[in-house]
Amino acid sequence: MKMITGLGNPGNAYWDTRHNVGFDIADALVDQYGQGERSMTGSYEMAECRFKGQTFMVMKPMTFMNRSGRAVTKALAHTQVSLDDMIVCYDDFNLPLGELRMKHGGSAGGHNGIQDIIDQTGTREFPRLRFGIGNDFPRGMQVEYVLSRFSSSEKEIVDEATALAVEALATFIRADLTTAMNHFNKKTIQPKTQT
Repeated sequence: MKMITGLGNPGNAYWDTRHNVGFDIADALVDQYGQGERSMTGSYEMAECRFKGQTFMVMKPMTFMNRSGRAVTKALAHTQVSLDDMIVCYDDFNLPLGELRMKHGGSAGGHNGIQDIIDQTGTREFPRLRFGIGNDFPRGMQVEYVLSRFSSSEKEIVDEATALAVEALATFIRADLTTAMNHFNKKTIQPKTQT
């Protein structure tokens, strides 16, 4: 069995922010493939999903971003999913808005949620889906930027890229990470031009 983990912060104050695109992807997966109610523990929300005969889990840590690793280790132990069979979806300001990049392993790249997963699991080697949120912020304003909401024109791109992320993750579920990487890496949603 495989598990999709979407990173974000719980609560209405963080809803629809750049830092919560991992939650948005997880919610889109559950909306499309969910098989019932979401279950809640103290540290994560989990839903069972099904795609082309394969059952998979979708998990959202409820521990806040900087403590995501604690929820991940508990969910992996509970489901007995291996770290190689879990992919983590998260925002990345090092990528252009709407660009997707899947990979296996690497550094945290300054992302505190990923760093906590590395710290808690003791390894950097796990699959990831990075979702570009752009980096149009002045020096020293990174925190304010990632916690800000998308503009209406950005939201159109984000919604299309989220749908593409769901397709990429369905490929990961049906096949494997390499197949998904070959089909979806560096795909970017372009803004619609006005005519």
